[in-house]
Amino acid sequence: MYEQILYEVDAPVATVTLNRPKQLNAWTDRMGAELKHALASAEADKRVVAIVLTGAGRGFCAGADMFLLKGISEGKGREEIPAELTEANPGDASMDASFRGTYTYLLSIPKPIIAAVNGPVAGMAVPIVACCDIRFAGPDASFTTSFSRRGLVAEWGSSWVLPRLIGPAHALDLLFSARKIDAAEAERIGLVNRVVAKDELLPFTRRYIEDIAANCSPTSMRIMKRQVYEHLTESLGHAETEAIQLMVESFRRPDFREGVTAFLEKRPPRFERI
Repeated sequence: MYEQILYEVDAPVATVTLNRPKQLNAWTDRMGAELKHALASAEADKRVVAIVLTGAGRGFCAGADMFLLKGISEGKGREEIPAELTEANPGDASMDASFRGTYTYLLSIPKPIIAAVNGPVAGMAVPIVACCDIRFAGPDASFTTSFSRRGLVAEWGSSWVLPRLIGPAHALDLLFSARKIDAAEAERIGLVNRVVAKDELLPFTRRYIEDIAANCSPTSMRIMKRQVYEHLTESLGHAETEAIQLMVESFRRPDFREGVTAFLEKRPPRFERI
């Protein structure tokens, strides 16, 4: 079914690879639909603890496919997408609509999503990467918002996501200038969590996921992911009050008993996957 992505599950990891390498994985409507369908599959697969999003070839994603945009501007129709792709609806439907948008739905998926940024990220790919939970980058990674140089605005929620990741001053710098920053600067300002050697990017990301799969409760991670994103729009008092309620509920879950027992018995925990 997939023409523009690759999807692979090798427990505990699901890997989604944007796969238009000759076009630097430029984004299309079909690619977006295929990604959404693959993420729905990973969300429903108990083998999968976390999801990796990366790109084929030397780029992560060059942003929107400019040739397709040119066709649309000339009155040509949009590409047809099979219904089985468009019907996919991953993520927690009970979350606020703010976290269920065109690309912000990534924030509502209950499993960690890690962007393994192997090369250039441009335009609309920036907010997509920013909506992943964690970002690891290779030394060849680079980032440019591009918007101001195309007469556009801060697209797809980037005016909300970027300031929360890197602060308003850094966000406005990247949005105003649309200058290209390298992996080292992205790490320095907090846009990526870590820069690792090129050949180590995917192995490092896998080892990270294997570690959390072996030692951390998937249910805890699901709840914490929702807490973090929803509490970005709430007061500290609300966040603390809700955390107390959620903590009391967690005391009654099997994972709490298993976590304490495993610690006392000095063995790895056996948490149920979701």
